[in-house]
Amino acid sequence: MNASDRQALYLIADEMRGMATIGRHFANNPYEVERAHRMNELAAQVAAMAEQERSLDDVKVLFNEEPWHRISPAIGADAAVFDEKGRILLIKRAQDQTWAMPGGLSEIGHTPAQTALKELWEEAGLKGCVKRLLGVFDGPKWGSLSKVHHINMIFYVQCDDLTPQLGIEATDWAYYGADELPSPMHPSHRLRVPKSFELMQSNETYYDPVCSDDLSLSTVQRQGD
Repeated sequence: MNASDRQALYLIADEMRGMATIGRHFANNPYEVERAHRMNELAAQVAAMAEQERSLDDVKVLFNEEPWHRISPAIGADAAVFDEKGRILLIKRAQDQTWAMPGGLSEIGHTPAQTALKELWEEAGLKGCVKRLLGVFDGPKWGSLSKVHHINMIFYVQCDDLTPQLGIEATDWAYYGADELPSPMHPSHRLRVPKSFELMQSNETYYDPVCSDDLSLSTVQRQGD
């Protein structure tokens, strides 16, 4: 097995492990929990096929103990779709009946831009092309109430067909102007939707500005300084 084949197996195993973790988190009964655990075991077996220095038992330990989903913030992506009048598409989420742009968390194996298109299709039944990145937003700084640290990316998506066909994750849709946004807005979208209008007009890409002096920098790696 060459290096390319091993890398392919690692990526498959990582995606399976991500599916298992999500499955355990959202499991509604013992059978779903059991299937998620089994998926994790199969992922470990796939990774072990690519390993040359670790046994299957060692890989299983790493898969069960490595806090991969806590090392980095979760990455989310939203699709900003505008109609011919410059109004933005919002959907009413079935989960909590709040309004938001189509979007969701990136899954392993998908880029953020692909995630935006995937969520747009699943939630609104629209297909389109990502034209540009509007901004990268730190969730806690932009109204998110999630218990998990999120980084959210908003992509401008151009669609030929602008008439949504809702899926099971949304109960309503409409296009809104910047001065007529509906209520209640989803907490993490309440500030980012108005900002999306600004970014579309300015052609700028937003990021949360920061300087080194604003940070509490570690000195562990700089012991000689």
